[in-house]
Amino acid sequence: MTLFFWAYFTVLEHPLREPVVVPTLWLDAWVPLAPAAFAVYISLWVYVSLAPALISNLRALLHYGLWVSALCLFCLAIFWCVPTQTPVLDIDWSLYPGLSLIKGMDAAGNALPSLHVGSAVFSAFWLHRVLTTVNAPAWLRWINVVHCAAIAWSTMATRQHVAWDVIAGAAVGTLFAWLSLRSLQWGKAPIAA
Repeated sequence: MTLFFWAYFTVLEHPLREPVVVPTLWLDAWVPLAPAAFAVYISLWVYVSLAPALISNLRALLHYGLWVSALCLFCLAIFWCVPTQTPVLDIDWSLYPGLSLIKGMDAAGNALPSLHVGSAVFSAFWLHRVLTTVNAPAWLRWINVVHCAAIAWSTMATRQHVAWDVIAGAAVGTLFAWLSLRSLQWGKAPIAA
């Protein structure tokens, strides 16, 4: 995790070119600023740890780690080569302490694709697979889907991302999840005991 954050902030501090502003869509106007979304936004750090915490097979766990690392490296390469940023908004962030914290830590360059959403979607697919493997009740699988969707919403409600970022992040997360689970299925490694 330390290595990831070092690479993440290094890429943001040293992009190859100036960041391009990602345009907004009609969907962006439909999602209002919601300071309460900060709690959902930071819940990603617990959410992404659920699937690996429940994987009882070392081979599957290593497979998960390899693919989530590949997803992160892919996004970091995009941030470095084609940096993007969200539109600058006329918001006094000091009125929103939680949001001003993340706004103060982040730098321009990491908007599209949303790595936050990509990681959530990747984790949602893996967690679904684990929950299905252990015959978890359907309501638990639905909570997984709702939590992933809430994280995606929170990235827009906190103004960390716009709709295009979320769409691209969801696409990247889906692609890497599909590739990883497909190749794991091919190897027939069980995910849970």
